[in-house]
Amino acid sequence: MPLITGSIPALVTPFRDGRVDEKAFEAFVDWQVSEGSGGLVPCGTTGESATLSIEEHDHVVGLTVKAAKGRVPVIAGCGSNDTAVALHHMQSAAKAGADVALVVCPYYNKPGQRGLIAHFRHLADHGPLPILIYNIPGRSGIDMATETMAELADHSNIIGVKESTGDIERISQIRQECGRDFLILSGNDYMSLGIIAHGGHGAISVTANVAPALNAQQVQAALDGDFATALALQDQLYPLHRALFTDASPGPTKYALSLLGRMEATTRLPVVEPSAVSKAAVDAALAHAGIAP
Repeated sequence: MPLITGSIPALVTPFRDGRVDEKAFEAFVDWQVSEGSGGLVPCGTTGESATLSIEEHDHVVGLTVKAAKGRVPVIAGCGSNDTAVALHHMQSAAKAGADVALVVCPYYNKPGQRGLIAHFRHLADHGPLPILIYNIPGRSGIDMATETMAELADHSNIIGVKESTGDIERISQIRQECGRDFLILSGNDYMSLGIIAHGGHGAISVTANVAPALNAQQVQAALDGDFATALALQDQLYPLHRALFTDASPGPTKYALSLLGRMEATTRLPVVEPSAVSKAAVDAALAHAGIAP
């Protein structure tokens, strides 16, 4: 299994004329790697996976692997509220050359803890990739209990979690129940410093889309135990962490990237253009971080 650590962007998916903008995406991936990102996550929720067709989803994962050129691990978003579709995404991602599958708790269905165990065990038993659980109850509507995660952690193909509950105590609970080798990656940029201090191994980041080098520096400083440097970078990046969620994600992130000349700001419905208030917050946060359009 490849080393999964550091600052790992949850990649946005650029669009042009209603289609995936392949040229912009490939250049974006190359920039992310050159700026120090430790891995890449295509087709997560920040990549608008909910409004990609199955064909587009699989194609974007393949584009990511091709553009990464083996320089960093590719953690393919493979989640679905349909177990069969999630398995399809895992099989397609493995065929494309991805290293790990990121699988969100099934949204909307709210399957309960026994259903979560059945879903993830089925994917771990039949899927060709190691799995990172993505626990984000605010979006999925179901919170995976630590006891459930510990039961799943016994499976050799379930290697860790992207933790997005917003509960810092959960990190210590996971370490106690799932073992010290179970990967814990922050799913909330504003909490990455704290999560790493509590034993986390890195961050799957939205902010890294816009500020990959600064985010990578902060995460690495925290991993190295240089918390003075990490805190200074937290102060520099915190307004951006907040600003990128002042309207429906990834609208503000794509707006910021359009200012930086990386891609068009286009999103797919039902996500719309950020409000003027949101844009102003992004403008101010970029200035605060020292990122010049």
